[in-house]
Amino acid sequence: MQEAIGSKLTPILSIAGSDCSGGAGIQADLKTFSAHKLFGMSVILSVVAENTARVISVHNVPSRIVDEQILAIFEDIPPEAVKIGMIGSVELMQCVANNLKKFKPKNVVLDPVMFAKNGYALMPTQNCEFFAKSMLSFADVLTPNIPEAQYLCGFKIENEEDMKKAAKALFDKGAKSVLLKGGHKKDDANDIFYDGANFHTLKAPRIDTKNTHGTGCTLSSAIASNLALKKDKFEAIKEAKAYVFEAIKYSLNLGKGHGPTNHFHSLFKKDER
Repeated sequence: MQEAIGSKLTPILSIAGSDCSGGAGIQADLKTFSAHKLFGMSVILSVVAENTARVISVHNVPSRIVDEQILAIFEDIPPEAVKIGMIGSVELMQCVANNLKKFKPKNVVLDPVMFAKNGYALMPTQNCEFFAKSMLSFADVLTPNIPEAQYLCGFKIENEEDMKKAAKALFDKGAKSVLLKGGHKKDDANDIFYDGANFHTLKAPRIDTKNTHGTGCTLSSAIASNLALKKDKFEAIKEAKAYVFEAIKYSLNLGKGHGPTNHFHSLFKKDER
């Protein structure tokens, strides 16, 4: 009897908030997992009413329901990697941390989502210290952008040397490696990766587009995808950055604000992108 092709798909999990408009959060993660030919699963921490222009409201899921979602996954289909995104309250941070201690997943990519593209605070800044103390030690790869790193480190980041200093500080706070994203810089979009021993600069040209909704979610879930596919950290990050570059290059001009990236750009012919 022939084995079903789908039975070979590697399972991967996102623990994050939702985005009803489909460009960020759980929805972006699941699309990215599928683009990497993985079997995506999700644990929803918050239901976010947002679109490309604004966040209307956030409803945090009760921690008991989060516990039960995570139990449902790990007792049946343990993932090969876990991406963790928006955690909107101290209660949810403690809940997720307790479950990570309990189930000890491998290949954890932690994206400290603090702000939506329009500046809406998805993680209240007063929770940053608790987040750092409770969550960073679980991160095999931590993926802050510059504003997030500034809040977590407590100092301003103005140049590449500051980025290296911040990446080292976050490593010292417990993260096993740090990818500090440079997308908020004015001159280039270079990232800094610190693996605990060496700094690596990942260069990329800046694409002239406003359609960047969900890029952080997409990058972190792409890194998790590559780790699930048994790639080492640096290779996983390089390939994820290349994937996101193409997703932005062929982004979708939808909505009135920052449009979404194109997670399935590779499925289209060049003249259809």
